[in-house]
Amino acid sequence: METLKFKTTIKCTGCLTKVTPYINDTKGVESWEVDLKNLDKVLTIKGQNLDVERIKNAVQEAGYSAESIDATVR
Repeated sequence: METLKFKTTIKCTGCLTKVTPYINDTKGVESWEVDLKNLDKVLTIKGQNLDVERIKNAVQEAGYSAESIDATVR
């Protein structure tokens, strides 16, 4: 399983509601969460065969930005 992390502009639960369908429809995503308490609003995505650009595009389509900060494979 892969884990990708992104710094985002997702700020609140309303933002989460807006971005949810975009991330959920992204190929390979099995689970995700945003740490709203972190100043960088870190989005952590877990799944198989994840594509960084595809995830960034999904977040952007929802009206937010995402910048890759970490990637690990397990």
